Amino acid sequence: MPDSQCAAFGCGKNITFKSMSLPTNDLMEEKKHHVETGEEILSQTESISLLKRRGKKGFACTQCGKSFTYKQSLKRHMNIHTGEKPYRCDQCGKSFTQSSNLKMHMNIHTEEKLHECDQCGKTFAWASSWINHLKVHSNEKPHSCSLCGKSFSHLQSLKLHQKIHAGIKDYMCFECEKTFITDKDLKRHERIHTGEKPYKCSHCEKRFSRSTHQKSHERIHTGRKLYHCTTCGQSFSHTSSLRRHTIKNHIK
Repeated sequence: MPDSQCAAFGCGKNITFKSMSLPTNDLMEEKKHHVETGEEILSQTESISLLKRRGKKGFACTQCGKSFTYKQSLKRHMNIHTGEKPYRCDQCGKSFTQSSNLKMHMNIHTEEKLHECDQCGKTFAWASSWINHLKVHSNEKPHSCSLCGKSFSHLQSLKLHQKIHAGIKDYMCFECEKTFITDKDLKRHERIHTGEKPYKCSHCEKRFSRSTHQKSHERIHTGRKLYHCTTCGQSFSHTSSLRRHTIKNHIK
């Protein structure tokens, strides 16, 4: 088939089509858009197929303009803007905007955590999470606050810190009207009012409102001593015990 010249917006660009028989309307549609990928000009069939797929995304987000093929996908996406998190973990109470995120989170409770931090004993189901966590213990802090100079291991930690300077506290407790920087801080605070204790000791029936308190308590059962005195080498189960030991025996 000979080259055809695109008449769209007067660009005059030559388009090469593979030999085939298509309806006139489809041909005009292809001439109008002449879809390209890099230097490669798509065949007429490929171009029209791509354009039809694009045309199917008829549901657009009024907040950011992102388009979706299905109305349900748009509804799910809107949770990002509204902050609604309808999918809740029945193990720890954490909520998510999408069911896929909840399913991924459930691995924390159901899968064996093979990756353990040798610095603090925290365990992870995924190697990527473990590697990311190790930055907390290293001196690597590439993200610095331009206002006070404080450095952070993770970019997200810097963004949260910057809200302190800006005075941004988007999350408010409806019981006492206290405000918080993150929804996580708000949920933790709300347990004061509700009395909820979603974290249960795996060795006894005791429950806790915070996972850190649960893990600290469980070391009573396991006898693990993760905190070591750098002066004499004595080990302790809790940082508070190490601190008391240091003040009493090594600080004069």
